[in-house]
Amino acid sequence: MEEKKWQAQILPLLPGYLRECLSGLPEQVAEKLEEIRLRAGQPLILQAGSEEKFAGPRGIAESPRDAYRVTVKDLHDILLVMTDFSLYARDEELRRGYLSLPGGHRAGFAGRVIGEGGEVRLLREISGIAIRIAREIKGAAEPLLPHVYCFQEKRVRHTLLVSAPQAGKTTMVRDLARLLSDGDPGRGRPGCKVGIVDERSEIAGCYRGEPQLDVGMRSDVLDGCPKALGMMMLVRSMSPQVVVTDELGRAEDARAVEEVINTGASVLATAHGQNVRELIRRPSLAYLLRNNFFERLIVLSRRQGPGTVEKVYAGEFMQKMLFTEEEPDAG
Repeated sequence: MEEKKWQAQILPLLPGYLRECLSGLPEQVAEKLEEIRLRAGQPLILQAGSEEKFAGPRGIAESPRDAYRVTVKDLHDILLVMTDFSLYARDEELRRGYLSLPGGHRAGFAGRVIGEGGEVRLLREISGIAIRIAREIKGAAEPLLPHVYCFQEKRVRHTLLVSAPQAGKTTMVRDLARLLSDGDPGRGRPGCKVGIVDERSEIAGCYRGEPQLDVGMRSDVLDGCPKALGMMMLVRSMSPQVVVTDELGRAEDARAVEEVINTGASVLATAHGQNVRELIRRPSLAYLLRNNFFERLIVLSRRQGPGTVEKVYAGEFMQKMLFTEEEPDAG
């Protein structure tokens, strides 16, 4: 089997035994792989689509006892390679609990937190690593364009994508950024200047400042920057027509969204939630929704695979749902 792109980028970061376990995966598992979970003293666990798999020296293991047991030394060796043997050089990322990797992949970390003044100063004695496999699905967001882009007014509507974790909202917002940035002049849709605030390096997957994933020719990325700060920085410095960001939720995020909209730029963002009812229990998101800052609200799920569009709310349908106990049909 020809080596997959993620394997060429991830396997060199792993010790020999782990590399052996993952290099022999069946093609159907390798193609769907989303996460590699490594916990000290625990079996090696893979998330492939909706299925959880255990991995061992012969590939997929039948049970946890047949799987490879991850050691503390494995975790330490992986961390050293991922940081180019210089933990200090990437301490800022580690304090946030993750590292960006070549190819747009990323690794999240659990371990001993050393704090100071209510802030995380260091993350040491790593006990767990979650390697998230980045997947570009170009064209995935094309069905959303009629909802997001207003062809009559030649502008992007203020849009919020909503889903539970790992249900495709980041994949969809990334592809929308690419589609809006590149444009399609032949179909009457010119390209837009897009500013992306990528606080956790998930949208553009920047590695050493360079996007590893395609976000379009007219996109500018602020990588690792807090959302609220980054949105205003982009408006002041890069004059974007569209500001894109992921996982709104804090009060300062809501204030920044309001400020960006008042400058005339469009906002395309995501938020965690199974449905809109969950969103309006969070004061900052409820404020944005009840005050009509978003023109479209798109709910995604994994029902038929990540990125399944469950409902699209607009105008009166959105307001009816927000202000009553009814769940109207989506418009």
